[in-house]
Amino acid sequence: MLGYRVVKRQEPLEWGSFFIFLLALAFSLSVSGLLLAIQGKPFAEGILILWRGGFGSFVALEDTLLKSIPIFLCSLGVAVAFRMQVWNIGAEGQFALGAVGATWAVMTFGGLPGWLLMPVMFLCAALAGAAWGLIPAVLRLRFGLNEIISTLMFNYIGILLLQYLVFGSWKDPTSFGFPMTPIFPDGAIIGRLFGRIHWGLVVCVGVAVLLGVFLRRTRLGFELLAGGENPRAARYARMPYDFLVLLVMGLCGALAGWAGCIETSATLNRLQPSIMVGYGYTAIVVAWLSRLRISSIAFFAFLLAGLRVGVENLQLDLQVPAAFGGIIEGLILLSVLAGQFFDSYALRRRGGDA
Repeated sequence: MLGYRVVKRQEPLEWGSFFIFLLALAFSLSVSGLLLAIQGKPFAEGILILWRGGFGSFVALEDTLLKSIPIFLCSLGVAVAFRMQVWNIGAEGQFALGAVGATWAVMTFGGLPGWLLMPVMFLCAALAGAAWGLIPAVLRLRFGLNEIISTLMFNYIGILLLQYLVFGSWKDPTSFGFPMTPIFPDGAIIGRLFGRIHWGLVVCVGVAVLLGVFLRRTRLGFELLAGGENPRAARYARMPYDFLVLLVMGLCGALAGWAGCIETSATLNRLQPSIMVGYGYTAIVVAWLSRLRISSIAFFAFLLAGLRVGVENLQLDLQVPAAFGGIIEGLILLSVLAGQFFDSYALRRRGGDA
């Protein structure tokens, strides 16, 4: 390395970026396989079970797509906040509050017809999630409190609030002591689009299209992107920077709230603590891997959802700890981010060519 220097590329790497990603993914899976071998598990068989469990059959692909829906919605909101350099780590808590808001709507207005009850659920979920995101935003703007700390702490409060309700006043008296609400009425359950895939997939597509149009075709979207590049310049240009911070935090919370609503309604058909499986934290990994691009978010949400499903198969077949999924996510994030260095920089010989 003494004979080389790092230089910035004059042109993008184009297709080379894709191959760097493949190499980084292969490296992270290889390290995961070595960790399996250290535990006395078969290396190749473990990787095969992992991949086949998430992508190897129609049933596996259905499971992967179902898990990717809440991850995708949470990731969209996180990516918008990160574009403004607002480091919202609170999608997990906002997801929980969205589930709570939707459940409150069902328990309060459960007698409404389905065509009216469903919009009320989504509205309540969005308002609850947005409120949970706006509180840290106000604390940042008013008191200078670091939003990383506040949003992280609000995750725990949101999850504990959900548990307090399902263990307490919302607990189904016929659940034999298990912490869960009564099952939702038919009008509050999101229907199936095909197979086991529900209409939440259409919500994802619609939100992605509208968000893309907003960011690229509206003045407010341009100001949002510009404000993230240089907050001081944005204020100098009289852009409404404080309002933009509130906007992205509220939008992130609302999208995470919708994810919680969809997961509660379509997957569980009721509220229970098992809904909290870390989708909000995975969304942070997806946002960084995708470089905050909407089209890439869809791909990485699907990929990490598939790895989640694959790890569940590993747990059953090879008795692997549940934490192994988090290890794989971390390895992929570190490997891909390290590989992305070569998208913008190259190694050149001192006094020579690349």
